[in-house]
Amino acid sequence: MTYQFLLLFLLWVCLPHFCSLEIMFRRTPVPQQRILSSRVPRSDGKILHRQKRGWMWNQFFLLEEYTGSDYQYVGKLHSDQDKGDGSLKYILSGDGAGTLFIIDEKTGDIHATRRIDREEKAFYTLRAQAINRRTLRPVEPESEFVIKIHDINDNEPTFPEEIYTASVPEMSVVGTSVVQVTATDADDPSYGNSARVIYSILQGQPYFSVEPETGIIRTALPNMNRENREQYQVVIQAKDMGGQMGGLSGTTTVNITLTDVNDNPPRFPQNTIHLRVLESSPVGTAIGSVKATDADTGKNAEVEYRIIDGDGTDMFDIVTEKDTQEGIITVKQPLDYESRRLYTLKVEAENTHVDPRFYYLGPFKDTTIVKISIEDVDEPPVFSRSSYLFEVHEDIEVGTIIGTVMARDPDSISSPIRFSLDRHTDLDRIFNIHSGNGSLYTSKPLDRELSQWHNLTVIAAEINNPKETTRVAVFVRILDVNDNAPQFAVFYDTFVCENARPGQLIQTISAVDKDDPLGGQKFFFSLAAVNPNFTVQDNEDNTARILTRKNGFNRHEISTYLLPVVISDNDYPIQSSTGTLTIRVCACDSQGNMQSCSAEALLLPAGLSTGALIAILLCIIILLVIVVLFAALKRQRKKEPLILSKEDIRDNIVSYNDEGGGEEDTQAFDIGTLRNPAAIEEKKLRRDIIPETLFIPRRTPTAPDNTDVRDFINERLKEHDLDPTAPPYDSLATYAYEGNDSIAESLSSLESGTTEGDQNYDYLREWGPRFNKLAEMYGGGESDKDS
Repeated sequence: MTYQFLLLFLLWVCLPHFCSLEIMFRRTPVPQQRILSSRVPRSDGKILHRQKRGWMWNQFFLLEEYTGSDYQYVGKLHSDQDKGDGSLKYILSGDGAGTLFIIDEKTGDIHATRRIDREEKAFYTLRAQAINRRTLRPVEPESEFVIKIHDINDNEPTFPEEIYTASVPEMSVVGTSVVQVTATDADDPSYGNSARVIYSILQGQPYFSVEPETGIIRTALPNMNRENREQYQVVIQAKDMGGQMGGLSGTTTVNITLTDVNDNPPRFPQNTIHLRVLESSPVGTAIGSVKATDADTGKNAEVEYRIIDGDGTDMFDIVTEKDTQEGIITVKQPLDYESRRLYTLKVEAENTHVDPRFYYLGPFKDTTIVKISIEDVDEPPVFSRSSYLFEVHEDIEVGTIIGTVMARDPDSISSPIRFSLDRHTDLDRIFNIHSGNGSLYTSKPLDRELSQWHNLTVIAAEINNPKETTRVAVFVRILDVNDNAPQFAVFYDTFVCENARPGQLIQTISAVDKDDPLGGQKFFFSLAAVNPNFTVQDNEDNTARILTRKNGFNRHEISTYLLPVVISDNDYPIQSSTGTLTIRVCACDSQGNMQSCSAEALLLPAGLSTGALIAILLCIIILLVIVVLFAALKRQRKKEPLILSKEDIRDNIVSYNDEGGGEEDTQAFDIGTLRNPAAIEEKKLRRDIIPETLFIPRRTPTAPDNTDVRDFINERLKEHDLDPTAPPYDSLATYAYEGNDSIAESLSSLESGTTEGDQNYDYLREWGPRFNKLAEMYGGGESDKDS
């Protein structure tokens, strides 16, 4: 505080007073201006004349942040027209005039009314004028002056960020630039050292340093290792006044991270690794993993694994897992415990991204020994071959051995083997196998013509462990033997013309054979016996020609000839067959084209020509048409029914779907009419049919009320028989009459519940023998009850 007060006092002493500020000013010349001169000696002995201005100011200086209780004095305005009698009035205008700056109208003294901050505004431009108080006329023209605010060191340096984050690679050389921090000071940089900032490090030594003028942070120690320490916190101070005592300061924090470089090679934690695997593991099975540790991170820690030596390089492989950086060892070839039980591998791990700057820290790879033990499992039997092919002739006897399959138990403790056939591959059960030695033999005759190949599957299973089975394919090829005779290739429809000449070709024949000899098919054709009418000529190309031997044939004498032809093959043993050709005798034209054969010959002796046959057929058709027409006319002459109306009651059912209105319904049919014939309305027509002709109903005498129903029905029957509107004579009208009431009255039990006490059923015995059983049932129950 003492130092600041001393500094302010020195500044005040050094400031020029307003009475001597006559070096620079700006005014408009006025004729009334009075210029005063004074002589000032020069160094060269000459007299200099100084002109005295009418205004005695040019600019004022004012310290910021004034802390006094009174208004701060700025300066004084004075005109040489001022006689001191108060006749002049000073007027101030411009920036802050009347508020921030006030002027004494009589004396021209200017004061600041409050504290001024230079950082808000560095100078103020104002205008001053002196006027006559009585006339209000200006005695001096308006002039402009400046109040400049002098700066004091009242602002500390500040950083734009409170915390900075930076990084630098580990193992960097001393002086490597990390980051630059910059602080700003709001004070006037052109006045003193208030805004001159110097940087220093408060925390972070001896690892980092900072340049005082620029604020660049650099490494200060060599070979800083990220693996030892990764994070550093550095505190930087910025101080004004050139870093001198009394200057203001500000600080910031810089968090520095050492980034990784590949300066560490991979290392296996163990020199020897032991793994185990079952001998039954299929190819590609992962049996274990190895991993080398690397102190680096990211791509600098990526490792590639390989097998570089050992006796299991052909049996095992290693694959690098990128996510876990492990080496996965897998089975490359099938394993066999009985052949070898232990393998040794030499595995190498090497960094994939090596920085040349750190070769001197290498080599960036490591090796380890991996020992793999093979464990024994109970393996299924193994056949001597992957598949078998047997060839056998089709004429072998049943039970003949066609071949043998062999299998063994590969385990150290061998187990006997049992063989069997998969019957799904031999549905006809043509073959069988000996379960002990694997010999295949036939159980049915073979026929190559039915099936040339048989694809079988043989199963070998351990007797001690039947679940361990192995399958093998057995292909049986049936070899051909000459056991089929040749036959005609097709059915031949052969004819010979009646006018044929000797040696004329009537048919070319060929043959086929189901057998397939190695040298190909060769057939011979001949006649079974000498034939006077035809002969066979072998073409020696598996075909033959049928030729005539006589001149002319008569179909009336012989219409058909049968010609036996013998066909034999050329294989061993020779097979032959006899095929019979049916040759018809036909009539031909001069060109040898067939016109008619033996079917027409049967009709010609009757003397009928083709035209006659057509006429006979037409007559038959006409007769049939006449019969059909006669039958149709006869059917139409049948008597039509008397009643064709849809209202015929014989085959029509009238349906009434309403239930009626009970006793109050007077529209429905009233059954009481049967007992009260007088209730029938006169001239009331039938409601079940619509008559074509309206007949006046016959008036019948009214029956008395006590007429029996039987008499009433008989009367109505007679009435309907004579009524033309009644149904026809051939319709059946049934009137059922039950007769008089039964002496037994009702047998229903509906009314029995209304009677009180027990009923007496002895009267049932009086009704006759038919009711004896019923009387025993009810009468017996009564006796039982009494007993």
